Amino acid sequence: MSVTPAEARIDLDAVRDNVAALRGRAAPAALMAVVKADGYGHGMVPAARAALAGGAHQLGVAHIAEALALRAAGLRAPVLAWLTTPGDRYADAVAADVELSAGAGWALDEIAHAARTTGRAAAVHLKADTGLSRGGATPAEWPDLVAAAAKYEADGVVQVVGVWSHLARADEPGHPSIARQLAAFGAALDQAAAAGLRPRLRHLANSPATLTLPAARYDMVRPGLACYGLTPVPQLGPPATFGLRPAMTLLGRLAGVKRVPAGAGVSYGHTYVTDRETTLALVPLGYGDGVPRAASSRAEVLLAGRRRRIAGRVCMDQFVVDLGDDAASPGDEALLFGPGDAGEPTAQDWARLLDTISYEIVTRVGARVPRTYTGTGV
Repeated sequence: MSVTPAEARIDLDAVRDNVAALRGRAAPAALMAVVKADGYGHGMVPAARAALAGGAHQLGVAHIAEALALRAAGLRAPVLAWLTTPGDRYADAVAADVELSAGAGWALDEIAHAARTTGRAAAVHLKADTGLSRGGATPAEWPDLVAAAAKYEADGVVQVVGVWSHLARADEPGHPSIARQLAAFGAALDQAAAAGLRPRLRHLANSPATLTLPAARYDMVRPGLACYGLTPVPQLGPPATFGLRPAMTLLGRLAGVKRVPAGAGVSYGHTYVTDRETTLALVPLGYGDGVPRAASSRAEVLLAGRRRRIAGRVCMDQFVVDLGDDAASPGDEALLFGPGDAGEPTAQDWARLLDTISYEIVTRVGARVPRTYTGTGV
């Protein structure tokens, strides 16, 4: 049995249990588990299966290609793809029973054309821009979009199954923008109803709103990060505060251990210089694997029994840790982050040190790092 230099261990039972906890919190609302970006780095298909086992009613992805990959893997649960461009694979999506988002007239027209081409009605979620100023129809555009959707629905070309939007600052509970967006979403729903649309799914809540904002839950919530056991509101407490457990542990197996004298420059630029004779350990992970270069001399790993800061610059494929006089051997595991059970840093620890968010820490772990799975997720 071969051993890889590094791996991301994914606890599928944690994903399943996180989704179950989120579903219980959001009930009676349904739950869409967001598995875009390769399941936030956890592996899209295994994560999707675990989420469905945890009670997810539906899956969400950004791109049509992701939705089609779920279908190719044999997953038949409802799936929504929401980020498309002109000329996208709309006909393939409709044929595969993939639900599509339309936040502009051109997108709705292309979906309707694909429906006519395939000979089946397209399931559509209309997206309103309620203040994020990203995707979705603005309040000025919304009346025309819902009117066009009602006409296509009357023609049997589309079925409007959902109306949705996205919150900008739900990770800041109590921020005034939240109330404004809730009001804007309510107005958009009223206009859709006035146009004769009766969607069965109204959805607005992302992970932070699922956890902290009951008023945003409507008919369905759309957690992403929280499904993987990370909290989007770390200021309110660690994941366990919400009954969540981080699913990913990132580790590297030492590729070398050596003794160097005082005054040895370490890694590119010699930004770290040893102040005494010491032992250095080489971890075979770098920015080519998704370890941020900004972690140089800042982030910590668990190695040889305690946390130790990265010594010098993170390289494309590797970084160095100063062990002092502690012992280690090639092949020993260095834990970059995980649930924290053994004292290792968490993804949130890395995010805090690097002035980013835990979403980025786990999602950027590259394809070169094998994913291995524990638990069954069923």
